[in-house]
Formats: sequence, C-alpha cells, structure tokens
Amino acid sequence: MQQMFNVGKIVNTHGIRGELKILTTTDFPEDRFAKGSELLIVPADGKAPVPVTVETARFQKNMVIVKFKEYHNINDVEKYKGTLLKVSAERLGELEENEFYFHEVIGMEVVTEDGTELGVVKEILTPGANDVWIVQMPKGKELLLPYIEDVILDVNVREKRVTVRLMEGLL
Repeated sequence: MQQMFNVGKIVNTHGIRGELKILTTTDFPEDRFAKGSELLIVPADGKAPVPVTVETARFQKNMVIVKFKEYHNINDVEKYKGTLLKVSAERLGELEENEFYFHEVIGMEVVTEDGTELGVVKEILTPGANDVWIVQMPKGKELLLPYIEDVILDVNVREKRVTVRLMEGLL
C-alpha cells in the first residue's frame, strides 16, 4: 500500500455543480489544489481511495472551493462530505533547500538555542497570517509557537530537531 499524506477534509458541498468546500491541512495549498493536481478521496468506511483531478479551485479564508474534473453535480459529490483528501507520496514533489513538509516536522524535538528541551511538535495550525506550531511539553502543557524567523531559528529534518528562541510571553 502506498504512503499517503493529508491535504484537507471535505466539509461540505458548494452550489449544485459538484463543487466541494475543503478545509486545507496541507503545507502548500496553492500546489495541491492547482488545476490538474491529482488527489485521492479517502472514504471513511475503508473503501478504496477514489482518484480525482482538480479542475478549478478558489480560496476563501481557510477553505478552498474545489471542482474535480470527474464530478459535475451535487448528487455526485454529496457522499464525500466528511472524508479526507490525500496525496500519494510520489506526488509530493521536490523541495528547495531549507524547505520541509509538515509531516516531517511533526514529532520533531524542540529545543531552545541554549539547548533546553521543550518538547515535541504535536501539530501545525494554519490560521492565517503565519502558521502556529503546537509543542507538547513533558508535563502535558502545550506551547504555541508562531512560525516566524524570530522564533523558529532552525529546522533540521535530518536530526529531527527544531531550534527556537522563546520570545517574552510565549512560555
């Protein structure tokens, strides 16, 4: 079975022409939902993933409205509400130097620039202006780190370590 990565969740239909509202969970939404992108609808019931091709996509706040080439009306897509959209590993694409995918960061150890261990990256949120990394600290507390240059100093994918500078008020 091929490895797949989440790109979003289908939360609703949009209009009557088969468009879907998708809550994105991907690091490169412009690439994942570009015209011609091939994605997989993964049914919650465990049935085989359904390959689809993006025909059109437009962004609205933290959602994307997508029309797939294979579907032309609301009746065809209604059944997919609540399902996940994924991309296969071979379609991830090559990254530039110092770029990384969210799935590579999740689980990384987080340390301060002086070497103090803070915890592990548990989740990445994409609320708008900048991403927010949620770090699970040892005693169960969560630390929210904005993904900005002043805070996230280094992301070392090979060593699975993120080095950060804690600005006043973050802890």
